[in-house]
Amino acid sequence: MADKALPPKDLTSTLNLRQLRSIPSAPKSNDLRNQLSEEDLAVVNGLPKDSAILIVLKGAGIGSRFLINTPTVKIGRELSNDISLDDITVSRSHAIINREQNFTIKDLGSLNGTYINAVAVREQELNDGDEIQIGKFHLTLFLGDK
Repeated sequence: MADKALPPKDLTSTLNLRQLRSIPSAPKSNDLRNQLSEEDLAVVNGLPKDSAILIVLKGAGIGSRFLINTPTVKIGRELSNDISLDDITVSRSHAIINREQNFTIKDLGSLNGTYINAVAVREQELNDGDEIQIGKFHLTLFLGDK
């Protein structure tokens, strides 16, 4: 009969570094604009100064565009939201974008969280080129220049 393996007396665990991943830095806005189709680029270049647009460049809903031109934009799974993202990974009322002086996003206590450039946030100021991940949707923010 084979010997049974005995548990170690020292119950400390070893950290497995393969589980960690590097957090990518946000790509430059100009690099992102080079990835846009001619139609999307024309829309982004025509944005007024106090507005923005979210464009899905990868993941679910690729190619979708959402204009942000009101003081607040509510994002979630329910159809009553300003931006409705139809997937179970999105909470009914997931996040809200405010544009008082600067654009900010606030997570509304969602189950899966809101991520800016692969970092979980509760509330954060947004910059041109930021990638917002809500559920399986990756939305890239482009701010108006004019």
